[in-house]
Amino acid sequence: QVQLVESGGGMVTSGGSLRLSCVVSRRTLSTLAMGWFRQAPGKERELVAADTMSGDRAYYADFAEDRFVISRDNSENTSYLEMNSLKPEDTAVYYCTAADKWGRGTQVSVSS
Repeated sequence: QVQLVESGGGMVTSGGSLRLSCVVSRRTLSTLAMGWFRQAPGKERELVAADTMSGDRAYYADFAEDRFVISRDNSENTSYLEMNSLKPEDTAVYYCTAADKWGRGTQVSVSS
C-alpha cells in the first residue's frame, strides 16, 4: 500500500512562504492523483489543492487560489505544495493524501 511522508512545515511570519513535500513510496507517483488537505485546531479537515495523475490539471480551494501551487516530480516520487503570502489563518497541520491513504502531516504556523 502507498505510504506518504510530509515535510517542510515550520513557523513563518505573515507574508512568508513555505514549500511542503510529500514523498510517496510503494507506488509510482505517476499512477496517483494527489491531494493536500489541512486541519486547524478545532476545525474540520479541508481540501487545499489536488492534481491529476498526469499533473496537468489542478484544483484549488478558494483560499488557496493565487497563493498556493501544487506540483509534482514523478522522477522523485514527490508531490509539492508551494505556499506564498501566508496568513495567520493558514496555520494548520497539512496532510497529503493519495489512494485513500494519508501521511501524518506537517505543522505550519504563521504569526502576524
